[in-house]
Amino acid sequence: MQTISLGDAGPITLDIARAVVEAQDHLSAIDAATGDGDHGINMAKGFRLVLERLGDRPFDLRQGFATIGDTLLGDIGGSMGPLYGSFFTEMSEALNGRDTLDRDGFLAMLRAGEAAIVDLGEAKVGDKTLIDVLTPSRQAFERAAGSGADFAACLAALRGAAADGLEATRDLVARLGRASRLGERSRGVLDAGAASCELILRTLADGLTRHLAGQPG
Repeated sequence: MQTISLGDAGPITLDIARAVVEAQDHLSAIDAATGDGDHGINMAKGFRLVLERLGDRPFDLRQGFATIGDTLLGDIGGSMGPLYGSFFTEMSEALNGRDTLDRDGFLAMLRAGEAAIVDLGEAKVGDKTLIDVLTPSRQAFERAAGSGADFAACLAALRGAAADGLEATRDLVARLGRASRLGERSRGVLDAGAASCELILRTLADGLTRHLAGQPG
């Protein structure tokens, strides 16, 4: 079975942080359509701190996720700090005792992160939130794994579902958060939280796929 050393995967944490920082304006522009336009600003603030705190020291994927979780929980306000902070914290804890990550370990990690967000935010698919990306992505990975697909193929399924989930939020009416006050006026635009979730999952999947390149299924 394809496996990745958690030590080798550590720098993917930096990839995620840089991707969010670079997407600051894009995420805020999406948020401005239905909210106060600060989603990208707040996310970039947190992930800049992640980059500072990780610095040039060696760390593995578990430690990287723990740093993201601690930073977002402690230094970002609003709803996204607790949600994403809990997401990364639970994924980090799911890696405790492991030196490598394989397909089944990734699924367990993703389930733990998803459960933390659902427990905290109580959102479900169709509410026009980041869950509209996260849950279909986990389900797609799970279905692919259940069919016997290898780790890389499961990550490809996750990436596709994340992109589809993000686009699907365009036609939804927001039922939670600030955008829910707009009712039908929230239809026709993407959800900012879903956009940042798609970016995070895509960057994570891309990084892991690069490490898996060339490995047998």
